[in-house]
Amino acid sequence: MATLYMIATPIGNLEDITLRAVRILGEVDAIACEDTRHTLKLLNHLGIKKQLVACYAYEEEKGTARILGLLEQGRNMAYCSDAGTPGLSDPGVLVAMRAREAGHEVVPIPGPSAFAALISASGIFYKAVTFAGFPSPKPGRRRSRAAELMAREEAFVMYESPHRIVKLLTDIADIDSERRICVGREMTKLHEEFLCGPASEVRDTLAARPEVKGEIALLVSGFKKG
Repeated sequence: MATLYMIATPIGNLEDITLRAVRILGEVDAIACEDTRHTLKLLNHLGIKKQLVACYAYEEEKGTARILGLLEQGRNMAYCSDAGTPGLSDPGVLVAMRAREAGHEVVPIPGPSAFAALISASGIFYKAVTFAGFPSPKPGRRRSRAAELMAREEAFVMYESPHRIVKLLTDIADIDSERRICVGREMTKLHEEFLCGPASEVRDTLAARPEVKGEIALLVSGFKKG
């Protein structure tokens, strides 16, 4: 049976690719991508030329079928989402499940993750942390989800678009203005920025800007009893 490698790729700085990932990308028979154009930039940087197989998020069933067809031919495959770790608020879960069900080996090649990067730089202590992914764009659902998570003792991480981050921070500040949070923006990229402190202060800082740009991850500390 063939092997499917789930490869974590840089979230910004291309130097963050691991040595093992580079080796595997060079050894496999073909590489499946969330977006071939995005992965091609990484492969060109590494000097690697391989057959690319599209597996877009909006047609993951079709992409998964293409990958399984190649695995059934005995061809070892790598899977890369656009940035970070496949399956972590990115496509990849379906193909990993189907490949295992078909008897193929699925091997993780760990590496970059916005989730892990934010936690490591935040300076926020926690006993446990929940990964909550992207909140609903609907105001009511977003606010109720934030309230639910903030009532727990564990910290939590959310990803959010730059267009809605101030709205999310307003929800959090309205619930607990002093709750300590950390926003990571454009992590590992040229304009990397961390804004940490009480929710209301971080919200006010971003709200005062004409426009918020870039990829954003948010860590919110847990509720302390007593």
